[in-house]
Amino acid sequence: MRGAGLAALSTALRGDDDQHDGQHDGRAGWPYPSLVQVAFDLDGTPLLLLSTLADHTKNIARDPRVGLLFDGTAGLAEPLSGPRLSVLGRAERSEEPRHRARFLARHPGAALYAGFADFSVYAVSVERAHLVAGFGRVRWLDRADLLLHGVPAALAEAEGAILGHMNADHADALRLYATVLAGRSADGAEPWTMTGIDPDGCDLRRSGEMARVDFDHSVENPEDARVTLAGLARQARQSASGSAPGAADDPVDSPVESNDRDG
Repeated sequence: MRGAGLAALSTALRGDDDQHDGQHDGRAGWPYPSLVQVAFDLDGTPLLLLSTLADHTKNIARDPRVGLLFDGTAGLAEPLSGPRLSVLGRAERSEEPRHRARFLARHPGAALYAGFADFSVYAVSVERAHLVAGFGRVRWLDRADLLLHGVPAALAEAEGAILGHMNADHADALRLYATVLAGRSADGAEPWTMTGIDPDGCDLRRSGEMARVDFDHSVENPEDARVTLAGLARQARQSASGSAPGAADDPVDSPVESNDRDG
């Protein structure tokens, strides 16, 4: 789920005069799906950027229950053999600055209209989810199966500094994360950027392409992040070259400490 940039959002139609051009045609309550951009809070909560002019937003104002379908079947010859996740929850307007910042980092093009008065970020409070991991691999998941228990304050506070440092000083490490660890194509001159870091992993972007690199343990604070990101860079370099880098070759220095570590 965290690696997705798009999802199908379904809300319940209101069926009032404004929505149906004055025609009471019995569509109230029917599911209304469409495609939306999605981002995530550090704990995995889905985030949406919606306009009050959109039918979805008007539907949510009447009934906040929503469904989000995440499709992980891209590139498969038999899509129904691949994973997809249907998330059920309630969408609520969010005034949390971190939510807006995380959405815009993931979808920088949205900055063109995110500041308009009719646009707001909505956080989806997850209740349940239905996972289809392939033929015969189906199960329901609870909220605790999808989301972390809270947002680590230290990591959330340092996230902006970590992203700024990695994007300014460690373009090569980001390229290795994407191409070696996440298996993305090495073609293309545009650099990869880090758009988010959370306890479970980090998110990367190049143009419209996204990549997710999972951590092998929970990262709770800036020092955890530094050690983990440095280890991943060494791992990626070793995989790319076939030999381990020297122990003194720290490919990622501290993203939040003073400039005496930044060189």
